Amino acid sequence: MNLLKRTVVPVALAMTVLALAACSSTKDVRRVPVPLTEFKPALDVQQVWSSSVGKAGRYLFAPVAVGDMVYAAGENGSVAKIDAASGKDVWRTKLKDDLSAGVGSDGNFTAVGGLKGDVYVLDSNGKLSWQAKAPGEIISPPLVGNGLVIVRTIDGQIVAFNAQTGEQKWLYRNRAVPLNLRVSAGMTFAGDQAVLAGFPGGSFAAINVQSGDAFWETPVSYPKGVTEVERINDVSGPPTLVGATTCAVTFQGQLGCFDANSGRPMWQKPFSSTSGIAQDESTVVGGDDWSVVKAFSVSTGEPTWTNEKLKSRDVSVPALLGHAVVLGDYQGYVHFLSLDDGSFVSRVKTDGSPIAAAPVLAGNTLVVLTKDGDLYGLRPH
Repeated sequence: MNLLKRTVVPVALAMTVLALAACSSTKDVRRVPVPLTEFKPALDVQQVWSSSVGKAGRYLFAPVAVGDMVYAAGENGSVAKIDAASGKDVWRTKLKDDLSAGVGSDGNFTAVGGLKGDVYVLDSNGKLSWQAKAPGEIISPPLVGNGLVIVRTIDGQIVAFNAQTGEQKWLYRNRAVPLNLRVSAGMTFAGDQAVLAGFPGGSFAAINVQSGDAFWETPVSYPKGVTEVERINDVSGPPTLVGATTCAVTFQGQLGCFDANSGRPMWQKPFSSTSGIAQDESTVVGGDDWSVVKAFSVSTGEPTWTNEKLKSRDVSVPALLGHAVVLGDYQGYVHFLSLDDGSFVSRVKTDGSPIAAAPVLAGNTLVVLTKDGDLYGLRPH
């Protein structure tokens, strides 16, 4: 079964992890962030605009790009569509609810999650089109496309609604685990037939967008340890997809790449991440639990480079931009690393609050969203 055409899907999301889980993998060792080192910039990156959409509070909000537009939201109910070339609002809506997840958009419909499990869907003009109720708390951005709005709950249930009407189409339930991370875990479309999603417990599935049944399900890794905390083994961030290769990573587990049509493992390596990964045709990159950034060959899984100069700086989900890896950190710095060897090529300062979500490329502008709700339009030259 061929689910895929040649597709490149950037990683757009990050994870927020409970302190309990973080301590489980570090044996409660005190983390001291590595001071930033000076370097000679090889890439000129200019800030061309800034905007604000509202603070994230205790949740993680990730921007999403559709063409030249970027969509973003904040905990206070604010949802905005912004022209990434100019930084000007196309529309801005204030919902009468606090939000816990967003944003998902295909340019026609834009979806966010409310604090009590409500799903709000706006039309192309930013007007409320419909709202529905999810079967649990939503802390992950909805996925919008293929005529659907797809939402996942904290316990791993995934529900799909008709994007036009709000009618529920299907519900997918993965097996429950005794303890899981309170995380924002994304989903990725595989063409127009499947949704790729990882789950607590380390499982990874391709779900039929028409029926909600699994085309395949495979483990990224298995739980290990004696206590329930030690056995936490959740897939971190959304799966990546380039062509027919999809990759995923778990907390306290492994990084692996798989055939997206069958779920067959290509390779798996010991690795633990609480943020997520990015992938292109040849390389998969991620920060581990200590924010040591590592790159691996997509085809073989062999390590290609390691950068320890951001250790304990709580790096975000990475994004790949040409020959650069882009990550934010806990002080609001945006770091650009060479995709060839991991060396620093540029650095930009934002508002000083953490950057947890992956930067997104809208047109020729890289957009970054901070925890304080500030959006920055950056343009590499």
